Amino acid sequence: MLSDSRLTIHRFAEGGDSNAFASDVRAGLSATRKALSPKYFYDELGSRLFEAICWLPEYYLTRAESEILRTHGDEIVSSVDGPVRLLELGSGSAEKTRFLIEALLSKQPQLHYLPVDISDSSLELSSQRLLRLYPGLRITGFAADYFTALQALALQVPADPGHRTVALFLGSNIGNFGRDESREFLRAVRKLLRPEDALLLGADLKKSPDILIPAYDDALGVTAAFNLNLLARINRELDGNFDVGKFRHRATYNDDLGKIEIHLVSVEPQVVSVRALDLQVEFDEGETISTENSYKFDLEQLSAIASDTGFALANTWFDRARLFSFNLFVAQENA
Repeated sequence: MLSDSRLTIHRFAEGGDSNAFASDVRAGLSATRKALSPKYFYDELGSRLFEAICWLPEYYLTRAESEILRTHGDEIVSSVDGPVRLLELGSGSAEKTRFLIEALLSKQPQLHYLPVDISDSSLELSSQRLLRLYPGLRITGFAADYFTALQALALQVPADPGHRTVALFLGSNIGNFGRDESREFLRAVRKLLRPEDALLLGADLKKSPDILIPAYDDALGVTAAFNLNLLARINRELDGNFDVGKFRHRATYNDDLGKIEIHLVSVEPQVVSVRALDLQVEFDEGETISTENSYKFDLEQLSAIASDTGFALANTWFDRARLFSFNLFVAQENA
């Protein structure tokens, strides 16, 4: 644990994450339909590659999010009465969060910010940067996956009766969960909150595949490198011998299910060894590893998700092109 007067970081990701990564890689590559979890994209290199993705012309999501926060940030924070503390799940570089931090610090002199991120290095770097920028900020960070962090928060950061908690789940991360998984996750968030606390949920909206697919398969190949880094990570951390050049990135849109599907495709028959796991993995030509699903939503679906998980959808904000949404979920009594 790192601690000084304004910054405390609880680290749960190091040993436990390494063990979980090994276990999940074994299970995912041994399955009939091979799959790897998208949460493992974000090692140090993966986090840097994702930051580069956010600058790509095809990747509309970051621009749309920033537009909403820049235009409506004051309105968003004013929609929750009283002083608040800010909890963010998947904080990353926290660049977008600064819009909300600044809006809150214009209303209250001090702000307790609780970021959660799987990447220890990203969490520490972003926290140090924020503390330099905002003297009124105090940070308690958690280097952990979402569910571990939610359990730790309940034990180590009790509810503050003088402040409402506003939880942030920005980006389009909710789309990475399946239908049941998203509800399980949101119920876990709701359990941490008191009635009238709130969750600001980012959700990408359904739209033309002509816009969606390039956002996940850009012309420069940065998204492909981000995806392929999963195999390189297995090589680095689990002594694998994946030849990354023998796999290609593929992004398609499943209109029936309303989701982008991301795969790594084996370009030839091959056998890969993961020596730390004493595992050999056979691939046929054209066989894939599923690495990410990204569901897209409409307002009816978002309202149903809120109702199913102990929230009410109180307000929604859009960018001008209505590509993306921020949704204020207010925690309900008797949830």
